[in-house]
Amino acid sequence: MKAEQVIDDLKRRFPNEPEYYQAVTEVLKSIEDVYNEHPEFEASNLIERLCIPDRIHSFRVTWVDDKGKVQTNMGYRVQHSNAIGPYKGGLRFHASVNLSILKFLAFEQTFKNSLTTLPMGGAKGGSDFSPRGKSNAEVMRFCQAFMTELWRNIGPDTDVPAGDIGVGGREVGYLFGWYKKLTREHTGTLTGKGLEFGGSLIRPEATGYGNVYFLKHMLATRGIALKGKTVCVSGSGNVAQYTAEKLLQEGAKVVTLSDSDGYIYDPDGIDRAKLDYVMELKNLYRGRIREYAEQYGVKYVAGARPWGEKCDIAMPSATQNEINADDALTLVNNGCIAVSEGANMPSTPEAIKIFQSNGLLYAPGKASNAGGVSVSGLEMTQNANHLNWSSKEVDEKLQNIMADIHAQCVKYGTLPDGSVDYVKGANVSGFMKVAKAMMAQGIL
Repeated sequence: MKAEQVIDDLKRRFPNEPEYYQAVTEVLKSIEDVYNEHPEFEASNLIERLCIPDRIHSFRVTWVDDKGKVQTNMGYRVQHSNAIGPYKGGLRFHASVNLSILKFLAFEQTFKNSLTTLPMGGAKGGSDFSPRGKSNAEVMRFCQAFMTELWRNIGPDTDVPAGDIGVGGREVGYLFGWYKKLTREHTGTLTGKGLEFGGSLIRPEATGYGNVYFLKHMLATRGIALKGKTVCVSGSGNVAQYTAEKLLQEGAKVVTLSDSDGYIYDPDGIDRAKLDYVMELKNLYRGRIREYAEQYGVKYVAGARPWGEKCDIAMPSATQNEINADDALTLVNNGCIAVSEGANMPSTPEAIKIFQSNGLLYAPGKASNAGGVSVSGLEMTQNANHLNWSSKEVDEKLQNIMADIHAQCVKYGTLPDGSVDYVKGANVSGFMKVAKAMMAQGIL
């Protein structure tokens, strides 16, 4: 297999999908040598089969707003691979959603889920609908219209969606309620549910907590403690909030948060009381992060990202490609020692090269942010067995999973000089499990 040749062919067959090409390129280039050690993979054309989704569902979503006007959006579900388990991955409701972004996310999800050690395949879905500025009634009507089209293609042993950007507890509740009405069953077909109807403790915290757990393991390889470090976090939604919460518990200082309008910089650190304010602002009132700056009299920079601020550690937790080459150089020049991704593919390929060439510890999202889907998998297990585990039990399982993911990255990513290429380690480890499962199941 020649990675460039495969990528060129995908570009020819699926034009104008840059995010998808980016995700495929990153994986294929890092697994090329390992793949070519297995001629049986090439004989069954495994790489092409792995790059192209099993199926893609696309549909129109028609709903009525509060003014009585009929609105139309597009809905999608990309079911990438179920080689190791039912399709599993989030739903994203955001104006930027398109097929390229969802194909990249589903491709990444396949390897991320493989790393968790849990039996889950990879999928992703969503719509170009944005909940921002919509009433609860409008969001409910949209979710019901979306699920009316999707429900036939999902199920507890088929495809289990979860939340992502724009899909939080409110949206999951509306989606699950309508799925339950249509199917007349109460099964664990969506994860991220409320605790009252099948949700798991620690699920809201899991992506952020898991990222910090992975970061600690990564820092430990160089004998570095997290306590006392200054951290720049982007985003201010679920992932960023709980990343900040766990960092505070570990004794680190969080100095930034952001949203799509800009970022705040608090040199004194975002303490528990300030973080509670952010959680109330974002989760209850759906406010903007600039209100934090107004409340506490700190710097707010409109239309910018926080990577120009001095920090020891950067934890991008907002969206894809939020750190470019210039941002990466700024972080390096400001003394940043580690980057651990809470979002999916938040660093561009050029930024990753800069991190790695300058010796930073760099954790790709498919490894470091796998805590969310890991606890989603644990929620599936609890639902299937009609059990509820305590916070302590779920958190202990999450910590064990993140430790195992880190160990896999070290196993497959250790270089001759003793350093660890976490990108290669995560990709090779995730790929080999999926590849072996595909080979065992024949040509499908």
